Amino acid sequence: MTLWFVFALMTVAAIFAVLWPLGRSGRTQDQGSQNQGSEVAVYKDQLAEIERDLAAGLIAAPEAEAARVEISRRLLAAAGSESSLELKSDLAPSLKWRRAAAVLALVGLPFVAIGVYMPLGSPRLQDFPLAQRDRGAGSGMARSLENLVVQVEQHLEKNPTDGRGWNVLAPVLQRLGRFDDAVRAYRNSLTYNGESPERRSDLGEAISAAAGGVVTAEAKAEFERAHALDADDPKANYFLGLAAEQDGRKDDAANIWRALLAKAPADAPWRPLVQSSLARVGGGTMPALSDETIAASKDMAEGDRNAMVRGMVERLATRLKQNGNDVEGWLRLVRAYLVMGDRDKAMGASTDARQAVAKDAERLRQLNEGLKTLGLDG
Repeated sequence: MTLWFVFALMTVAAIFAVLWPLGRSGRTQDQGSQNQGSEVAVYKDQLAEIERDLAAGLIAAPEAEAARVEISRRLLAAAGSESSLELKSDLAPSLKWRRAAAVLALVGLPFVAIGVYMPLGSPRLQDFPLAQRDRGAGSGMARSLENLVVQVEQHLEKNPTDGRGWNVLAPVLQRLGRFDDAVRAYRNSLTYNGESPERRSDLGEAISAAAGGVVTAEAKAEFERAHALDADDPKANYFLGLAAEQDGRKDDAANIWRALLAKAPADAPWRPLVQSSLARVGGGTMPALSDETIAASKDMAEGDRNAMVRGMVERLATRLKQNGNDVEGWLRLVRAYLVMGDRDKAMGASTDARQAVAKDAERLRQLNEGLKTLGLDG
């Protein structure tokens, strides 16, 4: 109700602003007409006086002619203004009718507006929450994307050997969940663009997605081809590790993912995914140790091995206190504390890590993503 009351006040104010001049009297106009009439009479008297002075020989003929022209010009201007005022006065409605029109507009306009809104508007429509608006906008974008996909597909029907078109279409189809179509598009991309580890890995990923996330034998073969072309291809290595995990070979999966993380840049966007996968298969039992140290510790007694791990964890913690920019180091430290069952130290290390990289937005983002995968996103 408050909103409608405010709208009503705004409507009344707008009507008054427009119709107020219609209710004013014509005194000012009448006064202007009287002034214009006085000016005409004065100019006529001046012309008559010039004629008298000329007849009496008080002024010369040229001076009289010049004065006569100037006064005549002013007389014409004044007479024109007077005619305009008279015309306006004749056309203007009476004050009574103007006031009646103002009252009619003031009362009638809101009723007209309501009469138009009721059949055309939606007064009973509920509020549309922001989340639903966002979903509506997102669905609109999805429809636009699907329309573009249809256009590209039509183009490729006419030009099936356009390798660039298949290369563009394949990932979009996969994003839309059309995995079987994405597989076909990736195969065509390989056919018309040539062999590459990225295309082999993408094809293997699409085959796995079509199988519900299972790395089938066909998908694994594609990842192995990609690995043969580039042993450091991250997607191929990740999915080969996933294939090993699904086959029950968790140790092999952990070794593949450890090697992948050891070669990965610190800002690689897929690091958190690999780290969480490694933790899932128990590959974080000695997270702060290098592969060489792990190999050397296999023949040690359990107590000695645990002591060595704790010593290396403490040395890592000391190093990070001196130089806290190493995001991966902080994540290894937190993971080590969690593996050792010391959650309080893990929480403390995560707090120290956030403070250390607080001024670097990108490092802080990487740290928070890594901590989230470890279950410390608070």
